[in-house]
Amino acid sequence: MGEPPESAGASLHQMVERVGKNELGLCIGQRVHVAGNRRRIGTVCYIGPVEGHAGDWVGVDWDDGDGKHDGRVNGVQYFRATNEQSASFVRLKNLSGGISLLEALYLRYRGESTKQEEDEMYVFSSSKRRVSIQLVGKSKIEEKLKHFEDLNSASMPYFGVGSINPSQEIRNVVPNLKELDLTGNLLSSWQDINSLCEALPSLEILNLTNNLLEADVPELLSFSNIRILVLNNCGVTWKQVERLGQYLHAVEELHLMGNKMTLLLPSESDITNIKGFNSLRLLNLENNCICSWEEVLKLAKLRRLEQLHLNKNKLTHIFYPTNRSLPGLQDTCYVPFEKLECLLLGSNQIDDLAFVDSLNCFPNLVDVRLSENPIADTTKGGVSRFVLVARLAKVKILNGSEISIRERKESEIRYVRLVMAMMQSADPQEIKLQHPRFAELKSLYEIDDEKPSAGVSVPQKMSAGLISITLICVGASMGERQPLSKKLPPTTTVGRLKVLCESFFKLKGVKLRLFLQEKDSPLPTLLDDDTIPLMNVGAGNEATVLVDEENYLV
Repeated sequence: MGEPPESAGASLHQMVERVGKNELGLCIGQRVHVAGNRRRIGTVCYIGPVEGHAGDWVGVDWDDGDGKHDGRVNGVQYFRATNEQSASFVRLKNLSGGISLLEALYLRYRGESTKQEEDEMYVFSSSKRRVSIQLVGKSKIEEKLKHFEDLNSASMPYFGVGSINPSQEIRNVVPNLKELDLTGNLLSSWQDINSLCEALPSLEILNLTNNLLEADVPELLSFSNIRILVLNNCGVTWKQVERLGQYLHAVEELHLMGNKMTLLLPSESDITNIKGFNSLRLLNLENNCICSWEEVLKLAKLRRLEQLHLNKNKLTHIFYPTNRSLPGLQDTCYVPFEKLECLLLGSNQIDDLAFVDSLNCFPNLVDVRLSENPIADTTKGGVSRFVLVARLAKVKILNGSEISIRERKESEIRYVRLVMAMMQSADPQEIKLQHPRFAELKSLYEIDDEKPSAGVSVPQKMSAGLISITLICVGASMGERQPLSKKLPPTTTVGRLKVLCESFFKLKGVKLRLFLQEKDSPLPTLLDDDTIPLMNVGAGNEATVLVDEENYLV
């Protein structure tokens, strides 16, 4: 067949004996991994002969897409794979249907762990970051776990778990388990997951990331105690999520990253009718394919929702819902996104500041991510961080970085001067419409209108639109140099101004840094992006720029 066999490993007969399956040990739709490589996972799509090749073969559609064909060999279509080259045929002996949950548990916590497995051992810190467990005194840990009833948290990523033991067996071994991470295993049956939850009545946190789950969701009566459910990259649809929601009576966090979702609720549906979602505080929809903000608005009625993660989707616009934009709003007394504090919109396609301004309408929004959108990318015509800070009046955390009192003040002053500079070469009324916070901030900081520079007038064609910049050398090795005042177009970039400073002050071989000195700011602001025009950093008429050597002021 021209296909090299997958790496050999444990005999399939051993797996059959252990798990108690049928004669072949595998069936269509079953999840398997390569024997000896638990991270090479796929779905069995065919079992039987292949024309021109002796014996039986197993056709596998691989999760990582690294195969050799689409299920067709020598013109015969044995099955249809997900992609053109995601499938291959493998000998039965080179595949494993996995081990049971309790076998994995014993291997993980009583067997000899590999360095890779030890690296994967972690706990959650108070800020919910993963912190690796230091295996100092490992023997003490193993001694404690001789009795598994002491175990309340277990992590078994990529252990090849393919079956769930009878509920009573699991309950007898780990009766107090509260957290369980089964990332990257071979589970696909919702009924198996339900049996697992039934066996673990104390279970509150369940991570099933990278387990490809079946389409049909049966009654899941044992899910009622789950508080945090992680279904990242599980191939679930929103229709399945709605079905799940009927049984997740206590869920507070639901993670649904990487499931290729495009649509949420049907337009006629009401999310408040999904019983489980009434307690939802965090919904993670990152790395999906949602392109319409109208889909997101279907979540506006979740009254307890505090965090909504939408990074890495395809959103082009955002706005706060009104009576017209959200059907049924006029008939109720609720406030859309009433408790939403955190909205992550990084790596989308938002490119208009009007959409940024709309975030001010969310009543309690204080944490926003806009990084890796065109609007926040200065190389694509976007704006700098200080502009976003100034336009977002209530936000306290932007792109994961806290906005200090000082940064907010400096950003807002700088923003006012930026707008004032723009008004010199455009219609002031139009500019004010485009910058709704301008008048408020100008009044707050008592910033006077800029006066035209004094001096001998020059012909209108030469002076129109130019701004006066005072350049002051402050570098230690530059010596005493007289400040210079120059008239420059507001479109002059920071990089171009550096070149001009080298010429003005005769500074050869000196790497420069420029700082904008604000009148009301105790410290100057570093101009660290050479591509940004002066007008976009808030350098208006009669601005002062400090010329420094690299690594002197900072």
